[in-house]
Amino acid sequence: VLVTTAAIAAVGMALGLHWGVAVAAGCVLSSSSTAIVLQTLDEKHLMHTPGGQGSFGVLLFQDIAVIPMLALLPLLAQPELIDHATAYSAQQGSNLFADLHGWPKTLLIFAVIASIIIGGHYLASPVFRYIAQARLREIFTLFSLALVVGIAVLMSLIGLSPALGTFLAGVVLANSEYRHELESNIEPFKGLLLGIFFITVGAAIDFSLLFQHFGTVLALTLGVMLLKALVLWALARLFRLPRLDSLLFALALAQAGEFGFVLLSFLVGNAIMPEDTANLLLLVVTLSMLLTPLCFLLYDRVLAPRAYRAAIPQSEDAIDERHPVLIIGHGRFGQIINSLLSACDHKTTVIDYDPAKVAGFRRYGVKTYFGDASRPELLMTAGLADAKLLIVAIDHPEQTLQIVEFARRTNPALRIVARARDRRETFNLYHAGADEIIRETFDAAIRSSRQALVLLGMAPDLAERISAFYFERDRQVTQVLAKVYDPALGAFENPAMMVAARAEEATTRLQVQALMRGEEPPGWPQQPSAPR
Repeated sequence: VLVTTAAIAAVGMALGLHWGVAVAAGCVLSSSSTAIVLQTLDEKHLMHTPGGQGSFGVLLFQDIAVIPMLALLPLLAQPELIDHATAYSAQQGSNLFADLHGWPKTLLIFAVIASIIIGGHYLASPVFRYIAQARLREIFTLFSLALVVGIAVLMSLIGLSPALGTFLAGVVLANSEYRHELESNIEPFKGLLLGIFFITVGAAIDFSLLFQHFGTVLALTLGVMLLKALVLWALARLFRLPRLDSLLFALALAQAGEFGFVLLSFLVGNAIMPEDTANLLLLVVTLSMLLTPLCFLLYDRVLAPRAYRAAIPQSEDAIDERHPVLIIGHGRFGQIINSLLSACDHKTTVIDYDPAKVAGFRRYGVKTYFGDASRPELLMTAGLADAKLLIVAIDHPEQTLQIVEFARRTNPALRIVARARDRRETFNLYHAGADEIIRETFDAAIRSSRQALVLLGMAPDLAERISAFYFERDRQVTQVLAKVYDPALGAFENPAMMVAARAEEATTRLQVQALMRGEEPPGWPQQPSAPR
C-alpha cells in the first residue's frame, strides 16, 4: 500500500497535480477489489496456492488500511476547495462533522471508529449469547442485519461511507464466538447483495465523461494497472513467492478496488480533491475492475500453460526395459497398485506425465519413467505388444479411453485393468475393451455402507454378507446396463437403459430384503463377469 501510494503520487505530481491531491489519488488506487479477486480465486481453485494466499493477505490489509486513510486524509484539505466541499456534502446528505476540518475531524473519526470496534467487541457477544438462548434463528439474523445497518447509518452521519460501516461491522462480528452461525445465516444474502454491488458499479459510469476523455481514461487505467503489477511482482519476488505465483499475485491485484468509490466521495466532501479529478479517477477505478477478468484470462490461458510446459522436460525418458506388467499413472491410485504388485515380486514398468513426481519417486528408489502414455509410439516402446497386463491408473477419462482402445487393437490377448470415475465412464471403457474397470471410489463406498449398517444396529456378520453381495450384484448390473448403453445417447437420454436400470434396482432390493430375512436371494448365485 505504501509503495503503490508513493509511486502513483510521484507520477501524479509529474503530471502536474498538487502534492496533496496526488497522495490522495495514490491512496485511492493502492487498494484492490476484494469482491472480484476473492470470488475469482475461489472459482478457479487458486485460493490455496501461494499466490492466492498472498493475494488474500494483501486484500485484507488493504481493506483495513482504508480506516487510517479516512482518518488522516482530512489533514490534506485545501482551503480553496472548502466551499465546494461544503456544498457537495450538503447535497450528499446530513453530516455531523461537516463544519470540521483538519485535526479535530481526524481525531473525532478515529474516536468513532475505535468506539465501534471496542464497543462491538465487548457488547456483541453478550447480546448474541442472550439471543442464542432464546433459540430463535430469525431474531439472530435480524439483529445481525440491524447491527450492520446501524453502523452503516452511523458512518453516514459522520460523513463516511456506509460501505466502511459494513466493513467495520464485519470486523466486529468476526471476533464473536458466533461467527460461524452468523456466516450461515448471512450466506443466502451474499450472492444477491454482491450482484447488487456490481450493478451499482456499472451504474456509476459516466459515459459522457468517459467518451469525452476516453484516451486519457484508458491510458491512466492501463498505466495504473501496469505500475501496480510491477510493484506487486517486485514484492512477490522479494518475499520469495514462486515465479508462477508471483505472476498470479501481480495480475490478481493490479486493479483498483471498491473502496476507491468510498475514498473518492470522501475526498471531494472534505476539500481534499477537486470533483472533476475525482470523477476521472472514478472511471479509472471502474474500468480497471472491468479489465480484471482479462488479467485472469491471461494467467489461465497464456502464463500458466507456458510455465507448466517449461517445467516439463523437453524429451521423454528412454524406456530401457520391458516387463509383463505396464502401469500408466503413478498418482495416489497407481502408487498402491505398483507397491502391492512389487511386493509380490511382479516386475512393472511405470509411466507418469508429472516430471516432479517422477523425479521424487526416483529419489525413493522407485523406478518411474516420464512420458505421455497417450502417444502410441511410447506404449509400443514400453513393450505393449508383448505385455501380459496393462493397468491404466490416470485421472483423465479421455486419455484412459484412448489408451484402452489402442491397447486392445494392438494386443488382443492383453488383460486390461482401467480406472474409472463413475458408471458412465465404466460403460465407455467396457465398450473399449477393458477387462476390469475399477471405479475409484466404489470400494470405499461399499465399506462405508457396511459400517453405516452396523452403526444403524445391524449385526456385523450380516452387514458384511450384504455388502459382499451388493459388491458382486453391482458388477452384474453394470454388465447388463453396459450392453444397452449407447455412447451417442448417454446415460440420461436412453429409454432402454432407464427401463433396465429400474428393473435391476427392483431386483437388487428384493434380493437384499431376502438376505436380511436370512434367506437366499432369489435368482442368485450367478457368476458375475462384468467389470465393476
